[in-house]
Amino acid sequence: MTVRVRFAPSPTGYLHVGGGRTALYNWLFVRHQGGEFILRSDDTDVERSTDEFRADILDSLRWLGIDWDEGIEVGGPHGTYRQSDRFERYAEVAAEFVTAGVGYYDGATPEDLQAIRDEATASGSSPVYDGRHRLSETEAQEQIAAGSPPPIRFGIARPGTTRFDDAVRGEVVFDHVNVDDFVILRGDGSPTYHLASTVDDVDYSVTHVVRGEDILSSTPKHILITQAMGAQSPIYAHLSLLHGPDGKKLSKRHGDTAIRAYRDAGFLPAAVVNFLAILGWSPGDDEEIVSLDEMVHRFELSAVSKNPAVFDTTKLEWMNGMYIREMDVADFASQLGSLVGADLGRELSAGEVQALVELAPLVQERAKLLTEVAPQVRFLFVDEVEYDEGSWAKAMKGPEAAPALRGGAAVMAEVEWTNSGVEAALRAMLDELGLSASKGLQPLRVALTGSSVSPPLFESIVAVGRDSVVARFEAALARL
Repeated sequence: MTVRVRFAPSPTGYLHVGGGRTALYNWLFVRHQGGEFILRSDDTDVERSTDEFRADILDSLRWLGIDWDEGIEVGGPHGTYRQSDRFERYAEVAAEFVTAGVGYYDGATPEDLQAIRDEATASGSSPVYDGRHRLSETEAQEQIAAGSPPPIRFGIARPGTTRFDDAVRGEVVFDHVNVDDFVILRGDGSPTYHLASTVDDVDYSVTHVVRGEDILSSTPKHILITQAMGAQSPIYAHLSLLHGPDGKKLSKRHGDTAIRAYRDAGFLPAAVVNFLAILGWSPGDDEEIVSLDEMVHRFELSAVSKNPAVFDTTKLEWMNGMYIREMDVADFASQLGSLVGADLGRELSAGEVQALVELAPLVQERAKLLTEVAPQVRFLFVDEVEYDEGSWAKAMKGPEAAPALRGGAAVMAEVEWTNSGVEAALRAMLDELGLSASKGLQPLRVALTGSSVSPPLFESIVAVGRDSVVARFEAALARL
């Protein structure tokens, strides 16, 4: 048997980090098994589905390094792999269910359904719909002829149970007393999620469904549809939901929840993939930093925890920093240069790139995010420094600032232009003026870079160049 999994996002929003983890677990599992990964679009909600969200999902998956063997843009034997193009197929299956007696046209109104819920609340019973407003064939055809087709529901056999072995959660049992006779085809001809998703899983020969536990309560409905189609149910694996550090379900109150936000914030895809992978799965041996190849080699659904995992951005930043420090210096400098170039609106010259390469190791060893480093090195590529007013006010408020700037400009004009030469000259100048390094060097840093947060000062001075350094110290002195 060829293992076939699917990831089926709805293009009604940007790809959520939880969705990214679900896609990753599907991908790791199927690559470990040597199977096939299918990407389809569950876009039955036509009004809310947009090309923008669809593009974001594809871009985010590719950024994470997740590829697919069949589906959207890749193609395969099932058309576009978009549910919005398969309404006829879903209507066909619903009609077959009606003919077979497992589905029926229903005439319940919203008021009828509310009355059933009120009745159940009063009696302490389960408020499920039991088909009491089922239409006869004649009644259904009259409504269809009048242009108001009724919805089709799937009938649940009661008493009864549906049980299955979940690859993550073990045996799961649902008593049918708690399962509605549920709508599979609406009156307007559109399918519900239950019908469309299950029909696709059957038609696409999906063997394993790996998805979030928020869909767990729907699984008995999907198993019953599968059985009514005469097919074998896939193996289900329901992943725990992600929580924030406060133990509550991850939401926007905890910060960004879309993959694109972390891509734009300067996180490396390898770090995000590693972080998502260990949110509920342990690679063993108490390891946390694991290569993608090793993840594929080790991944098993049986090793996935059924307990909620905490999405902690502080830990993600730490992990991203670890990956940044493992980058090749030239690659790090190139990515950093692209960010700076985009900010400046131009490409960096060969000389500027070389200056960045020389300074890169000094910022690489401290960096957590590429985007936080880019503003720190921008001073290398501008003619005039833009001062951060908070940094200026703090560094220039004391009486030490003016003599430090004046002395710095004087010694920089004559000093040997090396890191050690610059450092020795500036420290000697401060000793001669009776200034401490903490009070004397900070005005020079702000004058040179515009900020109190920057790469190491002496190396930065050498990278900027003698004439520009002298000019910046004098400009700051004049402003002071």
